[in-house]
Amino acid sequence: MKDKRHLSRVLLRCALVAMTLLPSKLMADVDPNFYIFLCFGQSNMEGAAKPEAQDIASPGPRFLLMPAVDDAQRGRKKGEWCEATAPLCRPNTGLTPADWFGRTLVASLPENIKIGVIHVAIGGIKIEGFMPDSIENYVKMQAPNWMKGMLAAYDNNPYKTLVTLAKKAQQDGVIKGILMHQGESNTGDPDWAKKVQNVYDHLLGDLQLKPEEVPLYAGNIVQADGKGVCIGCKKQIDELPQTIHTSQVISSDGCSNGPDRLHFDAAGYRELGCRYGEAVAKFLGYEPKRPAIETAKKIVVPEDAVTAETTIPGNEFPKIDKEGRAYFYIHAPQAHKVVVDICSKKYDMQPDGKGGFMAVTDPLVVGFHYYFLSIDGVNFIDPATETFFGCNRESGGIEIPEGPEGDYYRPQQGIAHGQVRSIYYPSYNSESVNGKSLNDKLTWRHAMIYTPAEYEKGKKRYPVLYLQHGMGEGETSWAIQGKMQHIMDNAIAKGEAVPMIVVMESGDVKAPFRGGNNQAGRSQYGASFYRVMTEDLIPYIDSNFRTKADRENRAMAGLSWGGHQTFDLVMSNLDKFAWMGAFSGAIFGLDVNTTYDGAFARSEEFNKRIHYLFLSCGSEENFGTGKLVDDLRDAGVKVDYYVSPGTHHEWLTWRRSLKEFIPHLFKK
Repeated sequence: MKDKRHLSRVLLRCALVAMTLLPSKLMADVDPNFYIFLCFGQSNMEGAAKPEAQDIASPGPRFLLMPAVDDAQRGRKKGEWCEATAPLCRPNTGLTPADWFGRTLVASLPENIKIGVIHVAIGGIKIEGFMPDSIENYVKMQAPNWMKGMLAAYDNNPYKTLVTLAKKAQQDGVIKGILMHQGESNTGDPDWAKKVQNVYDHLLGDLQLKPEEVPLYAGNIVQADGKGVCIGCKKQIDELPQTIHTSQVISSDGCSNGPDRLHFDAAGYRELGCRYGEAVAKFLGYEPKRPAIETAKKIVVPEDAVTAETTIPGNEFPKIDKEGRAYFYIHAPQAHKVVVDICSKKYDMQPDGKGGFMAVTDPLVVGFHYYFLSIDGVNFIDPATETFFGCNRESGGIEIPEGPEGDYYRPQQGIAHGQVRSIYYPSYNSESVNGKSLNDKLTWRHAMIYTPAEYEKGKKRYPVLYLQHGMGEGETSWAIQGKMQHIMDNAIAKGEAVPMIVVMESGDVKAPFRGGNNQAGRSQYGASFYRVMTEDLIPYIDSNFRTKADRENRAMAGLSWGGHQTFDLVMSNLDKFAWMGAFSGAIFGLDVNTTYDGAFARSEEFNKRIHYLFLSCGSEENFGTGKLVDDLRDAGVKVDYYVSPGTHHEWLTWRRSLKEFIPHLFKK
């Protein structure tokens, strides 16, 4: 018996030691310098204002959020800490007081202290929606239909969601306070303070917190100079400390509001959030310090700015000023972040507080530029601009105007103007692999045809230029982005170019290049067009237009990959073409001694057959055109070379190239 009593005492001591050690082990991972705050309430805690430029950037890893819902767009998962940036509540909510509350504590507290928030709020919810004993009845009987989705986001129990996450957070840090903004939906309720106490007491009990260590901070409502919609609620919030002695009211005096006089605007949320932070900092024994709030510089559109020629008539924006800066505007009331992507640079658009966003670019180089807008990560075309097929899709575009030097591609008065026709022609060679037809299935293809002004007035026959665009563009690109018809009209009117027909086709390069050989004479990308060109398109043009249907009166040229196609087609069909050009030609891997069966190496023969070879590029691009010219000239090939000053791989280079090229065609 004595041994048994001794054994019992030993076992009891071991159990006591284990119980002593167990909590310390469980607490080993808890960071006492990680201060956690619970945030709950209705729409003003949820956040009703769109974040502005100064609200979007993360304040860094010292301010964290444990999301209460998943947010796939931002890569957030419920219950997993992440950097706290707006929106803190749910994916489609706005700026809240908690945003600048956290920033204020980061500025006020020592650098070794981190701040974490858990945020559960529902617009319009009564305090009963957070009372554990009332939630089920509230969800079933009182909550309006428009609130059902928001409640469902928290599994129809926002209180339980808040507590579950708070318990998980207690494994990482220490809860130091509870922030509330609620009351508007309970305006005039004499028992509101007691109901708030019910929620507060349950939180303290369920999370084993001490009220003197974890105060309740209650923000007051929109006042709107005494004209706030729920101004009657102000008094009952001010009196909350009479019921909850560890509560503190955060004044909303002077906090600006939105036009509904119910919700704060972004500046109001920033101010109220800073006041929450200052109150907590003081309670924790630190001198409050406000974070720097950089006011976004208002974009002022100068009076000399003009609406871009590419803007759809009836719209004011996009605009361009005399320095070449572009101004973009879009009305997107539900958007949080809007970006302009143009000329390899992205510009954040600034909200105007009225549902609109505006941005201004750096000075842009003259000429045509594709651009896209992005709303919350999704690219789309600016609805105020004309669309242009480029970048393998329909795109927005803007023309930054040149001075008088650009008149060669502008329509001019006092001269005759040709026509650009849209035609469909039959093809039996469209479905092919490596240039070999799969079957004789008929398809209809689209092409654009320029005819000179005099074409309609007689029976004269004309030489033909087959003009191809580049990778990711289409048969309309030369006429719309390239302004080909104006270049032709003006050159013909001045006698610089002979009247000619110009044919533009898609070339099967609208879709992106997806790999494979890209060497001249060996590539497969766009090669499906070669047989279409020789067996379908050229015969159709010669049969349906008054052409001079022989090689002496047939030319081909193209820009970028269209230049590649020009080399492949012409060099494989010297019986059909006598003139050729490539503007910024994507002509890779060309060996003058071997490519195209060594045709360039037989330079004397080549120079007799091709009456004019033209190569060009922009001075600022690096496509290897200069080296190709040198190689050809070293081989004895006659080639004319033009460099467009100050331009890149862009439409201004190609407009200038076309202007330089056409005066040499069909002349001996």
